[in-house]
Amino acid sequence: MKKKTFYLAQAAVIAAIYVVLILLFQPLSFGEVQVRIAEALTILPFFTPAAIPGVAIGCFLGNLIGGGNVMDLIFGTLATLIGAAGSYAVRRNKYLVPLPPILSNVIIIPWVLKYAYELPFSIPFMMATVGLGEVISCGVLGLILLTFLKSCRGISWNPYKA
Repeated sequence: MKKKTFYLAQAAVIAAIYVVLILLFQPLSFGEVQVRIAEALTILPFFTPAAIPGVAIGCFLGNLIGGGNVMDLIFGTLATLIGAAGSYAVRRNKYLVPLPPILSNVIIIPWVLKYAYELPFSIPFMMATVGLGEVISCGVLGLILLTFLKSCRGISWNPYKA
């Protein structure tokens, strides 16, 4: 399999898993208090850069299918893209990998909730609620996923790397 094809396949599978997780856990995935289980996948750039477009496309499609507002489609996807790219940038320290998605979502998503969905809560309150949800999904579940995947010796994220 060519390297580009493998990269695209990885990104597509990751996007599909992200969408499925959003839909399976839809009541938790939207709103001012959200624990988006799919955001645990933002640790995958630790293993492969294909996860960056994978989680971003998955976020876009999940928000689209879930009935997201246009601002949410744009800025929610941007928050996930920034977080995944940041995870890739700090991949040398596995404990830092969940931090960029947590921060990007805490900074961006409360504004989306306030102005796209006209929620009556204050930005600082929603920063706290989104932040708590991101700590649970990225910090706790993401690190559990990272540790598990790292322990699976039979998984090859890059068939061209020995």
